[in-house]
Amino acid sequence: MRRGVGAGLCLVTAMVGVVLLMALALGRLSGAVEPAVYRVVARQPGELVLDAGHGGEDGGAVSVTGVPESQINLEIVLRMRDVLGLYGVDPVLLREEDVSLHDEGASTLREKKSSDLKNRVKAVRAVEDGTLVSIHQNTYSSAKYRGAQVFYAPTEGSRDLAEHIQTCIRAALQPDNGRAVKPIPDTVYLMNHVDCPAVLVECGFLTNPEEEALLRDGDYQKQLATALAGAWLTVER
Repeated sequence: MRRGVGAGLCLVTAMVGVVLLMALALGRLSGAVEPAVYRVVARQPGELVLDAGHGGEDGGAVSVTGVPESQINLEIVLRMRDVLGLYGVDPVLLREEDVSLHDEGASTLREKKSSDLKNRVKAVRAVEDGTLVSIHQNTYSSAKYRGAQVFYAPTEGSRDLAEHIQTCIRAALQPDNGRAVKPIPDTVYLMNHVDCPAVLVECGFLTNPEEEALLRDGDYQKQLATALAGAWLTVER
């Protein structure tokens, strides 16, 4: 078999696998919403870094039922790792437990948060040719808002990645989501101190009772993780 033909078949196989995986995981094969078709392209060497935002004493936002954001973030990241593993992708996880990544010398909560963020930056910078995807949850003073939204860092390739992820989430899970990607605020330390492509995914609103219930649900977490993993597997690099 010629090398070009073999590469083409590999891409076709990957495309079929991703689409079927997405369809099965999202329960779309017999539903009203048609499965989205994802573009699969040749991938360059590089590592995916997954950051489950917050952790330990820094629980982040708290949902309407009292669940800390950090736990939901971690569940989604762990499920993403499981899905990506099916395709031979072994992402770097900044944390695998609900812990803070601060140095032992940090004592106050403020010191721990500062140390934690600096250590995350160091970890991301240590990954050669890495791409950072940071998972978070959103909140707002009004309970009416819902839907995922992707923010991008001021580094090359970040906006394109954010657009791709937003499109995949919309196609796979939230067809009525009209949110557009936005640049990350300069107050978000981690995203403004890395030098690689980086995006922050606000998966939904913990202040919307209906969406909060979904974000706590294991099946929905699998669906969301699969959509995010599918986005990475089909990203152009």
